[in-house]
Amino acid sequence: MDMAKTLRKQIAQNHRNTILIMLFFVALMAVIGGIFSWLNSDPQIVIWCVAISAVYAAFQYFFADKLAIASAGAHEIQQVDNPRYYDIVAKLADEAKLPMPRVYIINDSSPNAFATGRNPQKACVAATTGLLEIMDDKELRAVMGHELSHVKNYDIRVSMIVFGLVSLVGLLSDFGLRVLFYSDRDEEDNSPIGVIIAVLVLILSPLIASIVQLGISRQREYLADASSASLTGDPDSMIAALRKLDSHSQPMHQQNIASEGMYIANPLRKSFLSNLFSTHPSIESRIERLEDAKK
Repeated sequence: MDMAKTLRKQIAQNHRNTILIMLFFVALMAVIGGIFSWLNSDPQIVIWCVAISAVYAAFQYFFADKLAIASAGAHEIQQVDNPRYYDIVAKLADEAKLPMPRVYIINDSSPNAFATGRNPQKACVAATTGLLEIMDDKELRAVMGHELSHVKNYDIRVSMIVFGLVSLVGLLSDFGLRVLFYSDRDEEDNSPIGVIIAVLVLILSPLIASIVQLGISRQREYLADASSASLTGDPDSMIAALRKLDSHSQPMHQQNIASEGMYIANPLRKSFLSNLFSTHPSIESRIERLEDAKK
């Protein structure tokens, strides 16, 4: 199948799914707000829950990139600091018709990279010292093409908003459970069935939100791999880079579950649960998709 055609189809599907996902989160927040309204006999609470969600998402939109950079321990560089890395990013940005992003390095032996920012004009890319050491020029170009593809496809914006909403769902659900069990409502006002339903919704909401986040992140990794192969015209180097990421995999020193989904490879320590709930598809499946796209 033609890679460019596959890529256009994936991007179109990506945009449709993004709209559906955002609507899903609005509906989920309305449900949680409805439970708060029921617990307090105040129908206006649901409106406040949705409004707070919007404000929180806006905060994430403007400040999540700065938090991600700080949490990774990244420092900004200029061309003179690392000409090889900086020039590869600059050339790729020009080829992708993107503004030059700010370039960062993370002092960490674990090979990894990420992109963040609310739009292409405010984008940042970061790579670890471990990544810069093990990748040859073609492979580094493929990795940074992957990160710039996240920028061009606006994955960075959606990821920040979704992360913010997932976090808020967890906070509100936790607060709702506390209100439910420690409120002063009379027992006769609480329908047993209603309480059971409320508890189930409040417990399951964060899990459902996290599963949705996993689906978003995994699909966007596939899309960024394909986008990089299309941008560089070199899918084999993207495949080679992924194999090196797999063979040299190790947890990063400054691990952060909140920003896990931004990285090209899972930065966390591997375990059964971390693999089950990882925001990343397996390296094998990513390579398989790139190989299929070449046929």
